[in-house]
Amino acid sequence: METYLQIIFSVLAVVYVVAVFFVTRSTYRLMKKRGIYETVAVYYNRKILHMATGGIIALLVPLLFDSWIYPLATGLALTLITILARLKGQSMDFMQIKENWNDTKFILMWGLSIAILWILFNDPFLAIIPALFMSFGDAVTGLVRNALYKERSKKPIGNVFMLIVCVVIGYYFASIAVNPIPIWGIIAAVAASIVERFEIGPIDDNILITVTTMFFLIVGSLIM
Repeated sequence: METYLQIIFSVLAVVYVVAVFFVTRSTYRLMKKRGIYETVAVYYNRKILHMATGGIIALLVPLLFDSWIYPLATGLALTLITILARLKGQSMDFMQIKENWNDTKFILMWGLSIAILWILFNDPFLAIIPALFMSFGDAVTGLVRNALYKERSKKPIGNVFMLIVCVVIGYYFASIAVNPIPIWGIIAAVAASIVERFEIGPIDDNILITVTTMFFLIVGSLIM
C-alpha cells in the first residue's frame, strides 16, 4: 500500500480515537445522572473505549498497514495526547482519574506490543493479539464485574469471561498467522487471563497482560 495512504489512515485513526473520547462524555454524564459512582462510571467508559478504539483499530491494523511504524506512531501520538491533557490540568474526567495513568499505559502498550511483535516475526496477525486481549478481553472483565458488583474490583468471575473471549481471539489469530501457532494463542490467552488480576505498583494489568502475552507468543514461535 502507498505510504501516503498509510499516513492518512494513521491520522484518521488518531482523529477517530479522539472523537470517541469525547463521545463518551455523554455516556459518562448519563451514568452519573443514574447515580453511578464517578469512579465506576469512568471505569465503564474506559472499557467502552478499550473496545471501540483499541479493539477496532487493532483489528484494522493488518488491513490498513504494511509496516509496524504506523500503528506505533498512532499509539505514541495518542499516548502524548493523554499525557498533555493531564500536564495542562485538562484531565478528561470522563475517562481519567487523578493519579491513575492506566489509560495512558493502555495506549502505550498497545502501540509498543504491535511494533515489537511485528518486528520480531513480520506478522501483523500475531502482532495484534496482545492489543486484542487488552482491548476486548480486559474490557469484558470490567463490564462483568461492574454489572455484578457495582464497583471496580478484581473478582475472579471477570477472569472467567476474559478467558472465554481471549481463547477465541488467541486461537483464531494465531491460526491465521504466517507461521500458525494456535495452541500458543490459547496458552497466551490463559496466562493473560490469570495475570489480569494483579497490579504491582505502577505495573498495572495493561502492562502485565501485554508482556505476558508477548512472552508466550515469542516462546511458542521459537519452539514451533
